[in-house]
Amino acid sequence: MLTTILRRFRRPAGPEAEREPVVAGEPAGEEDFRKLRVGFTAAVSHELRTPLARLLALLDSADLPDADLRELIVRAREEVERMSELVDDVLFLSEVETGHEVVSLQGTQLLPVLEEVAAASRERAERAGITIAVVASPDVLVPLRPRLLRTVVENLVENVFRHARGATRCTLGGRREGGLVLLSVSDNGVGIAEDELPRVFERFYRGDASRSSRGSGLGLAIVKHVVTAAGGDVEARRGPGGLGVEIRCTFRS
Repeated sequence: MLTTILRRFRRPAGPEAEREPVVAGEPAGEEDFRKLRVGFTAAVSHELRTPLARLLALLDSADLPDADLRELIVRAREEVERMSELVDDVLFLSEVETGHEVVSLQGTQLLPVLEEVAAASRERAERAGITIAVVASPDVLVPLRPRLLRTVVENLVENVFRHARGATRCTLGGRREGGLVLLSVSDNGVGIAEDELPRVFERFYRGDASRSSRGSGLGLAIVKHVVTAAGGDVEARRGPGGLGVEIRCTFRS
């Protein structure tokens, strides 16, 4: 199965990979494939090592006389879910990169998707001290299939949860700018270091502020590849007023 995934997940992580487009169906040379296999295996192994170590520690704790088995099972399930999330994200990203996942057969109305994701995230946001607002025009259409548009918005909101600290306002926006359609998610939190902003779309990259947070490390990479596959562009920059972070996805209308 690993060989199958590798043949579909065609690029190694890192800045160099981001500069080289992938052509679906293009055969990889033996040396390229070897480098890809080594890089892919190292990256995924690194990401799986932490939840696996935690899972083993939890299982070892079950032998202790005063062990709370119910609590250990709950925590073990969380680690298994984390590993499952990583595998799902790797497979999803490989589908997008190789063109097996069709991203734009139609335009999808943006506002209902933003409202749906905001509603689904509100309880978690309240616990984290984050206020979510939706500011979008009702007539904005994004050239993505509904499921993929929701995936993009969910990953952008998840990024806010990963780096926001304390009371933060998160704004989900959508509007037209000239001949472009803009989807943006911004916040006024502590933000991301200026030198880290160009790297946030790299696979498995985590800035200092989010190293301890849960997640596969592929969320923004997925956003980038879905948006670019639909002919759009994505960028990360300082949020309004120089606070927080704003991720902007632009599409030709």
